[in-house]
Amino acid sequence: MSLWKKLLWFAVAALGTWAVAILALSRGEKISALWIVAAGFCALSISYRFYSKWLAAKVLVLNEDRATPAVLRNDNKDYVPTNRWMVFGHHFAAIAGPGPLVGPVLAAQFGFLPGTLWILIGATLGGGVHDMIVLFASIRRGGKTLGQMVREEIGRGVGLLALVSVLAIMIILLAVLALVVVQALAESPWGVFTIAVTIPIALIMGIGLRTGKVSVMAITVFGLLGLAFGVWGGQFLAHFPALESWFRHDQKWLAWAIMIYGLAASILPVW
Repeated sequence: MSLWKKLLWFAVAALGTWAVAILALSRGEKISALWIVAAGFCALSISYRFYSKWLAAKVLVLNEDRATPAVLRNDNKDYVPTNRWMVFGHHFAAIAGPGPLVGPVLAAQFGFLPGTLWILIGATLGGGVHDMIVLFASIRRGGKTLGQMVREEIGRGVGLLALVSVLAIMIILLAVLALVVVQALAESPWGVFTIAVTIPIALIMGIGLRTGKVSVMAITVFGLLGLAFGVWGGQFLAHFPALESWFRHDQKWLAWAIMIYGLAASILPVW
């Protein structure tokens, strides 16, 4: 590593330490969220650069020439060779569940420093390592699930127990996340409009990339602009009562809509 890179990472470490010190020494409830963001950015950047690189090289021994199940079992449905940035987007969305969304909000109520340290240390030493190892273990076993891998490594009974446990945990987590989403969107035309706009945007992006006629950069710009329009344009629904009524729904309607959406998303091809 060159001297400039060493100085850069030293500066990142110093900034992260300073941000954590501010969180530790500040008194009272009011504190700028910028310090929490700075502490998180610096800690996770260092973890990604050094710790994950060590895991990839020494523990998982990754090899970019090794074919993945998407290549070996390409069926244009569940196994589809995909651009790495699209895969990153899939995995980023997959981990943004109840823990990353609701957990930090609840943790902050117990104090800025304990919550911040718990999240950063837990993500670095626990959550991130777990997801990374399970992901690559699945890839090397043909894309099998965690329960299937447990059954092969430990035994049939334990594997069945793992499958049932994972299913139960997923049901509980999805129910909690759905409850949070439903409560946030109930009687909120702006919020429902923003979410609704993302569906056709995602379909257009998927079809555009699937045909190979649009670059990842171009489709990404389209997606970001479309999302920005969804967030910004929802505020104008109040000026059109007839249109606003299409996006104003109660919790029961939204709960059914989310379940139907989840069913459709699980059946449609991954692309």
